[in-house]
Parts: sequence; structure tokens; C-alpha cells
Amino acid sequence: TLLQNILSRCLRVSGFAIQSAAIANCFVEFCGDLVICTGSSMEPTITTNDILITEHLSVHANNIQRGDIVVAKCPNNPKQNICKRVVAVHGDHLIYRSFRHRIPKGHVWLEGDNKANSTDSRTYGPVPVGLIRGRAVCRV
Repeated sequence: TLLQNILSRCLRVSGFAIQSAAIANCFVEFCGDLVICTGSSMEPTITTNDILITEHLSVHANNIQRGDIVVAKCPNNPKQNICKRVVAVHGDHLIYRSFRHRIPKGHVWLEGDNKANSTDSRTYGPVPVGLIRGRAVCRV
């Protein structure tokens, strides 16, 4: 009947939509996504409204390295994302404000390239690796 045909098509379309959404979610969660950067903390490397392609495989493989630019949840405000450079990783030592800091296991030290205008690890200390959302691959 007509009603059965309509219901059958609706179910097929709904199933396809749910599968597509699940695949897209897995891609964004595990592979990568696009990020629009705001603020001047990474200038001149990255400026306001620059679009970055980020990949998440390095984060999941625990392969974040010194020098990488990453997008992370802000330690002071988890609703906000930050874009910073990894300056030190687990086991590294660095001197800041005349104190020697050792980066603990599972943490990194993040700083903006524009040191004069960046709230970063110099303010909130070592950042847990679990807050890192992705590693910047390129600017679009």
C-alpha cells in the first residue's frame, strides 16, 4: 500500500541519515576537522580568522611533539578552545620566572607565539594532554 511504501522510504532515509551522521562524527572525533582561530596569541604565525586543518590521530596515538601547534580545551575555561605551540613535553625541564619546571607525565607546556599577548602555560602551568583536541596540519 501507499502508506507502507512511504513508511519504508522514511525508514531507509532515516537509517541512511543516522549512518551518515555517525560516520561524520567518527571522522571529526578521530581523524580531524577545521578550526577557525580567533585572537592574537599566535601572531604572526596564525592570525584572527585563519582556518586550520587539524588532525586527531597524533593525539590518540600520544604523539604530540615539541614545536607542534595544537588546539586544546582551555584549562581555566573548558568551554573555550585555545590554539598554542607545544614548547615542552613530558620529562622536559624549562626555566620560567627564575624557577625550573619539570613537565610531569601526561602534560605539555603550551605557549603562544605572541608572548606579549598570550595567556598560556606561563599562567596556568603544564596542560594535561587529555585537553588537546587536535594538531594543526596546515592553514587554509
